[in-house]
Amino acid sequence: MAHATRRGRGRDDQAVLVVAGLADLAVSTLGSAVGAVRGLLRRSDTADLVREAEQDLQARGRLALERCTNVPPAHLEVLAQHVRVRRAADGVDD
Repeated sequence: MAHATRRGRGRDDQAVLVVAGLADLAVSTLGSAVGAVRGLLRRSDTADLVREAEQDLQARGRLALERCTNVPPAHLEVLAQHVRVRRAADGVDD
């Protein structure tokens, strides 16, 4: 590609430069990630790390499901249960 002055670059040239920059960033990031994975695979406790990661993910999933599905009891229902317990303790029939 011929070098052009900054003013002479069109949108196509700018797009090519942006895409090339993103590709370079992706390659360097991928290279770092591969290096990290290689480092993990060389560890002697890899099986333990995988087991702990699986347990952590299961715990997170359990908490997320409970947060989404656990509906607290209605306020009036809780009050009615307290009244029922109190009346039973006092020996009053409903």
